[in-house]
Order: sequence, then C-alpha cells, then structure tokens
Amino acid sequence: MLHNKDKIKNNQSTNNCISFENVSIKYGNSVAIRNVFCDIPRSNVTSFIGPSGCGKSTALRAINRMNDLIDGCQLLGRVFFEGIDLYSVDIDPVEVRRKIGMVFQQPNPFPKSIYENIAFGARINGYKGNMDDLVESSLRKAAVWEECKDKLNESGYSLSGGQQQRLCIARTIAIQPEVILMDEPCSALDPISTLKIEETIHELKKNFTIIIVTHNMQQALRVSDYTAFYNAESTQESNSGKVGYLVEFDKTNKIFNSPKQQATQDYISGKFG
Repeated sequence: MLHNKDKIKNNQSTNNCISFENVSIKYGNSVAIRNVFCDIPRSNVTSFIGPSGCGKSTALRAINRMNDLIDGCQLLGRVFFEGIDLYSVDIDPVEVRRKIGMVFQQPNPFPKSIYENIAFGARINGYKGNMDDLVESSLRKAAVWEECKDKLNESGYSLSGGQQQRLCIARTIAIQPEVILMDEPCSALDPISTLKIEETIHELKKNFTIIIVTHNMQQALRVSDYTAFYNAESTQESNSGKVGYLVEFDKTNKIFNSPKQQATQDYISGKFG
C-alpha cells in the first residue's frame, strides 16, 4: 500500500500534487537530467516541453518509477506524491504505478477484446464493483464509448490509431489512478485524432492531475494550465554530450507570453528546438 507517514512532508495545505526536490537522473555514468526542482499542482494539466534530448520524458517516467525498469538508471534527490517520498525503501513501485497511470507515445492495446482491455487491469487490482458499469464509464470518460459500444467483444486492434489511444486512456482510467502521465500521446496520430485526445484531456482534468510531454508547443498552449520548459547544455557528464535541466516552470500563459528566461523565449519563438 502506498502509505508512509514518516515520509509525509509538511505541504498538505498546498495545492502541490507532485514535487521534484533536487532530482538528477543517471543512466550508468551518464547524466540525463540534473538538479530539477519543481512543484506540480493537482487537478491541472502540466506540459513538459523542450528540444529532443533535454530529459523531459526521463523526468516524466520518474514520477511513476518507470525508469526503475531500465538497467543502470539511478535517481538522486526526491520525488514526492501528495507528500509521500515515492523512492522511499518501503514504497511499492507497482502501487505507485496504480496511483500514477501512464499513456505511452504509441497506442498499445492489450491483445484482447475492447471490453477486456478495460476490465483486465481493474480485475487484477481487485475491483469489486459492476464491471460492465466500469467499462462503460471508463470508455465514456475517454470519449470513445460511442465508437466502441457495439463491438466490445472485438479486438482492441480493430480500432483506428486515435481510437486505440483513447482506449489506452480508458484502460488507465479504469484502475482509478489519481494522476495520468502522457508521453507524447498524439505524436503518432492525425490532426482529427489529436483534437479528440486534446478534448479528452480537457475533460479528464476535472477528475485527474495530468502531466503531458509534448514536442508540439501549440498543443501545450491549447491543453495545459502549467508548462515546464526543459533544455540541455553541453557537458562531459553524459554519453550524448548534453545534460537536461529545467529552465523555467510557470503558468502556461506566462511561459508563452512573458517568460522570465531568454532561453525560454528563444525556444518558443523557434530560434532552436
């Protein structure tokens, strides 16, 4: 169970859901991101933006300990979820991933029926309610129920790419997380499917905290309340020759209209990226 009273920070009166405290991440001897401090508010959409190789996906995966699955990956510093240190020795990573779900870049339905794509995870997590109701509710929240309701017994692969991605969002919703992470969820989709995903994100933030990595700055502007801009600087600490760091974090309209850092202004104006 994800609970550790000894690790509770004195921030429960704040609106912070996720907090990075001096987080650095290494793959072997190579530093990916360095010295990140960031407080992400709950019940909002936060975008991570920045050029390729700046560590934004690495930072995202640190939130639900997906980087643990990569050999040689090491996190220094602390990541808090609702005041709980997610990297404390008595925290179960599997439970972390139930509380903090993830939608990946490429749609990845299970090789099962549409119904079982939703029911499977809920069942193994001990869901005791009405499964039919859960399946319908999850598909509705992901805005794909109307396209699925008459073919629930068909394979998830029978859906289009955009529908598959919304099915994956519904699958994540079904395990009743508190946070949903999305790693470039629209990069493989056409503009119409992308619009549907963005509309879904707007609806989901009524019930979830959402953090999204995107290369599309206009998408960040459309869907997010807050934006974190990551960049990379030259270093000998990394095999790639660069290490990522957080340049600036603020409300999205401030990041795009009046950033505090020149590097942020240069990025959003297209001078590099």
